[in-house]
Amino acid sequence: MSVKKSVSLLLASIFVVGLTACAPEVGSEAWCKQMKEKPKGDWTANEAADYAKHCVFK
Repeated sequence: MSVKKSVSLLLASIFVVGLTACAPEVGSEAWCKQMKEKPKGDWTANEAADYAKHCVFK
């Protein structure tokens, strides 16, 4: 693998890790607020279950 490809792969990996770090933790107040603002039709089944568990039935 060339050095240029290695550097590109490293930068892409850092970018992806940085994006995942920005999402609030499931069940936190920030996550509950974010889900409340998200249209209910866009929720996944897991998101709906987590919302009920962490935000409704604390």
